Amino acid sequence: MDYRTEAPPILRDFLVYHETIQAHSKKTVDEYFLDLRSFFRYLKLERRLVPADTPLDQVSIADVDLDLVRSVTITDVYAYMSYLTRDRANRPNSPDTGYGLAASSRARKIATIRSFYKYLANKAKLITENPMQDLDSPRLRKSLPHYLDLEESLELLDSVDGKNQSRDYCILTLFLNCGLRISELVGLNTTDVRGDQLRVLGKGNKERMLYLNDACQSALSDWMTERSAMTLLDKNALFVTPQNRKRISKAAVHKLVKKHLSAAGLDTTQYSSHKLRHTAATLMLQNGVDVRTLQEVLGHDHLNTTQIYTHISNENLQDAAKANPLGAVKKRGRPKKEQEE
Repeated sequence: MDYRTEAPPILRDFLVYHETIQAHSKKTVDEYFLDLRSFFRYLKLERRLVPADTPLDQVSIADVDLDLVRSVTITDVYAYMSYLTRDRANRPNSPDTGYGLAASSRARKIATIRSFYKYLANKAKLITENPMQDLDSPRLRKSLPHYLDLEESLELLDSVDGKNQSRDYCILTLFLNCGLRISELVGLNTTDVRGDQLRVLGKGNKERMLYLNDACQSALSDWMTERSAMTLLDKNALFVTPQNRKRISKAAVHKLVKKHLSAAGLDTTQYSSHKLRHTAATLMLQNGVDVRTLQEVLGHDHLNTTQIYTHISNENLQDAAKANPLGAVKKRGRPKKEQEE
């Protein structure tokens, strides 16, 4: 799939803007294209611009132009959301196909449509008013992220043994101390380690510098010593797989994380490499790091993304209840004379 050849000009210009000016990743821009393609396919079917029996995935959007785009109303988008909620197959090629996309998936599609019309109004100046300015997103249920507590984190690190010990220990140490995304970790090069700093390339090719504490520096030193003795095909990659001597894959990292979680006696259905990012964020907050600093460490664009980590443990809630000076007050009986009256 290449939007540069498949998208009509009005969509292509929007996608090029995000890839070249906004510096969004190819994957993100491809997702924008898929979201817009799905919406305009639905719109053409609803307006009978193609035969009614045309399967959605066979509707061409090559003729989508400014006139069609201009004619879209906020009601059209809410009708599309209703279709996604009730009728859209969520696993069309699976025997276990269900219907209705999750609120998070629908929210992303809403965000894409809103961004497209904002571009048309504010950047391309192709429409005078933005019809999607008041477009609401689906209400998302907020759930607290799973994370390891300090003792469980120590147990995980203590469990690392056997083949690839220094590499695996270093990977887990960076996850737990730096809160890296798995894509950021596998993308690290040896040149990204700069003394007590680590250069990280995050989402949208945004660069940030993280400071390495003593634990990270020690683990990196041990791994770099072992790595230097290897004959590697990929001489740049920081983390490699000894068997093929190339950059480690995301699948390999997921596998090693599950392996060591299991060795530590932790539930591998509840925890994963991304949960180690949650763990790092939670431990930092619990130990005095303010939320804005954490936002920089994690590479979040928006503060509200970081604020999911400001959850409070049950123990903290219990302590808060006990701290209330009225917490120990018992019911006092009324004076006998009052009771007789």
